Amino acid sequence: MFVMQADGVTRRAALSALASLVVVSVARAQPVRFRSVRVDVSPLRANAGDPTAAWVQQALPGFLVQAFAPYLVPGDRAGATLIARIDYVYLGPSSGGGFGPFNRSQDTIEGSLLVGGPRGVIAARTPVRAISSYFPNPFDQPLRVESNHDRIVALARNFAYWAPGQLGL
Repeated sequence: MFVMQADGVTRRAALSALASLVVVSVARAQPVRFRSVRVDVSPLRANAGDPTAAWVQQALPGFLVQAFAPYLVPGDRAGATLIARIDYVYLGPSSGGGFGPFNRSQDTIEGSLLVGGPRGVIAARTPVRAISSYFPNPFDQPLRVESNHDRIVALARNFAYWAPGQLGL
């Protein structure tokens, strides 16, 4: 890009280089904008069924909206659509079999973030895996359904928390 003369860089080449540097820095400064956030639990529903898939579908959109609030511009036709596709949820043992001093269990949620362009074309796919710890409690045994619901909500919160960083935001 630089044109060298016998005595150095030409003025035109220097101005051209400066202009291209400004254009690149302005392009990088443009934040990603999402017009909407969606959650797809169809792979999870096929793997784990309900109520697990239904609980993720209820909890995750709100957490994603909170996590991506600085990047949401509802109704912006030029904005992308963020789709969180959840594939698997693994709940560790509810009693015994855990690790560490408090016999904690590890719960895991796995999925992908898909960024759809304004015309619906998927522009990017980023895998995300989030983990939370569960500390078995004797009171959870008779209330197993409520306990599992709370564990799923904790996983959804962690997934949403990690999501912006996984997209480089």
